[in-house]
Amino acid sequence: MPPRLPSLPARDIEQLKQGRHPDPFAILGRHRHDEIDLVRTFLPGANYVELIVDEGGQRRALPMVGQGDGLFEAALPQGAPYRIRAAWPGGITETADPYSFGLLLSDDDLYLAAEGRHFDLATRLGANLREIDGVAGVLFAVWAPNAAHVAVVGDFNGWNATRHPMRRRLGAGIWELFIPGVEAGAVYKYALISGSGEALPWKADPLARRTELPPRTGSVVAEAPAFAWTDSDWLKARETVDPMTAPMTTYEVHVGSWLRTEWGQMGSWDEASERLIPYLQHMGFSHVELMPITEHPFGGSWGYQPLALFAPTARLGAPESFARFVDRCHAAGIGVILDWVPAHFPSDEHGLARFDGTALYEHEDPRQGFHIDWNTLIYNVGRSEVRGFLIASALFWIETFHLDGLRVDAVASMLYRDYSRKPGEWVPNHLGGRENLEAVGFFQELNTLVGARGRGAVTIAEESTAWPGVTRPVHHGGLGFHFKWNMGWMHDTLRYIAHDPVHRGYHGDDVTFGLVYAFSENFVLPISHDEVVHGKGSLISRMPGDDWQRFANLRLYFAMMWTHPGKKLLFMGCEFGADDEWSVDAPFPWPHPYDERRQGASRLVRDLNALYRATPALHRLDHRPEGFAWIVANDSTNAVFAFSRASRPGAAEVLVVANMTPVPRHDYRIGVAHAGLWRERLNSDAEVYGGSSLGNGGAVATQAVAAHGSAQSLSLTLPPLGLLVLEHDASAAPPALPPPGEA
Repeated sequence: MPPRLPSLPARDIEQLKQGRHPDPFAILGRHRHDEIDLVRTFLPGANYVELIVDEGGQRRALPMVGQGDGLFEAALPQGAPYRIRAAWPGGITETADPYSFGLLLSDDDLYLAAEGRHFDLATRLGANLREIDGVAGVLFAVWAPNAAHVAVVGDFNGWNATRHPMRRRLGAGIWELFIPGVEAGAVYKYALISGSGEALPWKADPLARRTELPPRTGSVVAEAPAFAWTDSDWLKARETVDPMTAPMTTYEVHVGSWLRTEWGQMGSWDEASERLIPYLQHMGFSHVELMPITEHPFGGSWGYQPLALFAPTARLGAPESFARFVDRCHAAGIGVILDWVPAHFPSDEHGLARFDGTALYEHEDPRQGFHIDWNTLIYNVGRSEVRGFLIASALFWIETFHLDGLRVDAVASMLYRDYSRKPGEWVPNHLGGRENLEAVGFFQELNTLVGARGRGAVTIAEESTAWPGVTRPVHHGGLGFHFKWNMGWMHDTLRYIAHDPVHRGYHGDDVTFGLVYAFSENFVLPISHDEVVHGKGSLISRMPGDDWQRFANLRLYFAMMWTHPGKKLLFMGCEFGADDEWSVDAPFPWPHPYDERRQGASRLVRDLNALYRATPALHRLDHRPEGFAWIVANDSTNAVFAFSRASRPGAAEVLVVANMTPVPRHDYRIGVAHAGLWRERLNSDAEVYGGSSLGNGGAVATQAVAAHGSAQSLSLTLPPLGLLVLEHDASAAPPALPPPGEA
């Protein structure tokens, strides 16, 4: 006679059927009862279920008794290992029992996650392939402290929210379940019941490392990272480089639209390896900055409204393909920077919004938790788990994908509680001020950890205000970023270059004011995507005059940017003067091979990159006042500017002279620090760039004529709307020529 099995209370059965049982491990799996081992499983929809028992190496089947509504029970020999075999209308499955496994996440995992200090979070939460007790499967884990019930739903269980209820780990509010037999590529979500009993929309996994291709919203079980990297030499070298003194010229790109064809195809990471990397090499950029590639539901957000901060967008291929792209960039000598968005997230119902029925990732109070400008929700970085989630994401991209830096988006919106808000629409901090002290702490912790673990990776702040100490070290009270975008320089110089040249003499402060604060932070000079969208027009469209003058102005602007102190960033298409505003949905507007003006502008950018990277005076002291000196800053009559750049204090090896009008200037005298020969390294008006080729024959010798506080000077021909870069030739250094008329 088989042993009499205890009946499960009707309440438990009903809660299982409804997908609301508070403790499924208390009733499912193996349990000891009256000296027998009882196995209970809940498989609604199964026609027949049996236990496959291994006794001394012999397998035998024990039928399970159906109790109705999908509940099956059976007794088995004490301690015998078993599997569950079920017959379904579509076939037969055999797996280990998900409810036969003990606690899986360690106490340390739970403690560190709750403290916001589990920075390897993606290897614990989310969906991780595991082998436990010799059984392969996936460990699912999700933070949902205020949920009454959480279950895994997916293509492996018929999207049935009653099949795989999870176990709640007390204290941390994390739910876990190991599901045997699930493999990489499986699609899944979480079904949650709120604390008030409300069934929530199924949620994508916040820690998913792969997603379905939008507009689908499922999370995908990803392979464990196993890419065979070949960039060890690159990473070792990166650790030894001082990013402040190294050249850094960055091409900002939206990969999907850069690759997009006239038929609308977006391309892939492998295609980017074949096309984008050679282009970056040809143009001489040291870095590429990717507009956000973390998965985002709406392509029109350009990636700036992401919902999966650990997953490269499926639009461009698998995570392994992205890793291959980064590896090939490094092999080509190109660093990769990711635009990373910790400020806000969209309110799509499958995402983070009210994830467990409460404001979990966001603030409850809309005066803190809702972003008016972007109709998005704001991360509550004052909550330890949220802060840890974001920092773990940053480190994940740097460590898993070997990224060389993160450009952190919308920093200003995080630093100010009253950002873009009217009086009464914001909540002061505990001191009564407008500063978001929690965000300050978040950035300091983020940058400290990137410094400690990033192996030379950098962080760059898009901070549009005068917040002090953005790039000051944390131990000196700063936020700790390596670099900050110089938005003031960008606005001033774009305003200046848009003036008709006849009026530029009255607006010279737009050029000179940036040098008042140029060394207060470690700046990047950005001409980014923000400057060529939303009705602002393309960069070339802002240039005044006829076509010749427009392109001369564009070349002049580029040359001023590349010789000005600060690292460089240029958005795709600007390098050749694309006519139209950038559109995420339009094909990239490559210029015609015989469009001499656009090809000339592109050639100039390429030569500027080469000159900048090869000339220490143009980059080594980018962030120190000893590397720059005005020579002519107040010639409003001629709208001429001149300055020197140095690679070491007092050197002044490079002279830069810009003529901001279309009138050529002959015999324009500039005082210089060193006597001898000065070679013309670059002339933005050269014929090869589409200019008039007015210049100084390649080199000029000094004359013993005092000017600008120096005993010797150069008599220069300044081309119209042109910029000259001259470098002192210390090897030649012939005696200075006598003053004119005294030869």
